[in-house]
Amino acid sequence: MLQLLRVFRFVLGISRGVRYSRLMLGLVVLAGLVSGFATTGLIALINRSLTGGGFQVAPWAFAALCIGLPLFRFTSQAVLVNLTQNTLYLMRLNWCRRILTTPVRRLEEIGAARLLASLTNDLGAITEVMLGVPVLVMHVGILATCLIYLAWLSPLLFGLLLVFLVAGIVTYKWPIARAFAIGRRSRREWEVLVRHIQTVTQGAKELKMHRLRRQSLLDRQIEPTANLLRRLIIQGTYVFTAASSWGQILFFVAIGLLLYVMPQLHPLPLSVLLGYSMTLVAMMTPLETILNSIPRLSIAAVAIERIDELGISLVGTPAEPEAGLEPPPPTWRHLELCGVTHSYRSEASGETFELGPIDLVLEPGELVFLIGGNGSGKTTLAKIILGLYPPESGELRMDGVPVTDANRDTYRQRFAAVFSDFYLFDSLLGLERPELDQDAQRYLHELQLDRKVRIENGELSTIDLSQGQRKRLALLTAYLEDRPIYLFDEWAADQDPMFKEVFYQQILPELQARGKTVLVISHDDHYYDVADRIVKLDYGRIEYDRRPAAA
Repeated sequence: MLQLLRVFRFVLGISRGVRYSRLMLGLVVLAGLVSGFATTGLIALINRSLTGGGFQVAPWAFAALCIGLPLFRFTSQAVLVNLTQNTLYLMRLNWCRRILTTPVRRLEEIGAARLLASLTNDLGAITEVMLGVPVLVMHVGILATCLIYLAWLSPLLFGLLLVFLVAGIVTYKWPIARAFAIGRRSRREWEVLVRHIQTVTQGAKELKMHRLRRQSLLDRQIEPTANLLRRLIIQGTYVFTAASSWGQILFFVAIGLLLYVMPQLHPLPLSVLLGYSMTLVAMMTPLETILNSIPRLSIAAVAIERIDELGISLVGTPAEPEAGLEPPPPTWRHLELCGVTHSYRSEASGETFELGPIDLVLEPGELVFLIGGNGSGKTTLAKIILGLYPPESGELRMDGVPVTDANRDTYRQRFAAVFSDFYLFDSLLGLERPELDQDAQRYLHELQLDRKVRIENGELSTIDLSQGQRKRLALLTAYLEDRPIYLFDEWAADQDPMFKEVFYQQILPELQARGKTVLVISHDDHYYDVADRIVKLDYGRIEYDRRPAAA
């Protein structure tokens, strides 16, 4: 029951962003209760008519209930469907917004597989439950009003019925808890399976080239995980079905005792027996609907748990506040790193890598090369400079103002970057302006991509290119961003010798001539003389920071 309440609290928390959500919820509850009262009233009216009471008013009351019942059902469902769809709309948008406001380091720790599993599985489970809420609320209203009618009809029989209800709830609790635990485990196995599927899609070429590796992946990872997931889902379904069947058995036992045992022990009026029999039969459909919805509610509760474990809440304050759309000042004087440190645990080796303390100053118009061996901390330092990683100690300052959570997003808007693991968008999002296509076409020509790619209304005709060509398109996007500070992380690594020459001898000096500060992570030592400064890292510390001639 606690898990089910958690689902409803989550839905209510999301729905607060819907306009007039409280009014709509009030209308839904009212319409659902009225619908339940109308259903129960119809049963009571039929009962009185069959037992000879109230025949004079029966036709008019029957007609009123026949009109009112579908009307209130329609109102309840229409209002709740509207609220549900608006809530789903907000939930999907919030999911994307919260990922974008979650610190990059946290996203890297979570991993793409867990995020994808939540997107495809968890949000889908919550969505399925929310789509079924209108019918569920209506049946809860019918069930509640039927119980009220039964209590009014005969308090004695209602007391006996409560005994069966309590027995059903108590005996239903254990299998539901068991099924919930199975659902939690199957959800974890789903994440593992998604990770294996990513291996198949991303490593397809390598797997085709090595039969034993391919077979080992199928036999030792995919097949056992998929088989365990299959068995867990079947086991959980069996438990839920058995619990639901047990609830129905108790219900039939209650009807049997009412019809065949109670008349022998305590004579009851025909109107009471008939009213109880008709009402209990009418309650079977709502009860079955509610019981059948419990597995979906439990799956949704597990989904909410997994989302919470990711640390990406869909309600409350974002991890990183979003700044306004106003750009930061175009000019700046100096960027300082003062005693900055950052550490993280390597999953491969299990060791903790510590960067810093780092003291570094960047000035406008500088061309700085960041060099060092693999694992020396170059990319980590670059992410701190970009504001993607917050320092664990020390300060990052722009013109003497410390960069904090409150202004970090604004600070990042000064940078354009092409990462070694860059993502290439298929359109020039956020760069819309009248002359965009013409500027982009000119850069395509300079990068020798104009025969392969066309740009129309900011849309790229294709991004299905070689890695080197894709990096050139990423460089084009960075050019068009026209930010004060640029970062290139091993940009030339996938380029042929001609384009390496173009990058170091033409592109970088051109950016510098435009007053841009350029930070380049590079291993191309025969181009170091292009730089104004060379900063070398070794084991997370600055080994030296000097001009190329002295490097």
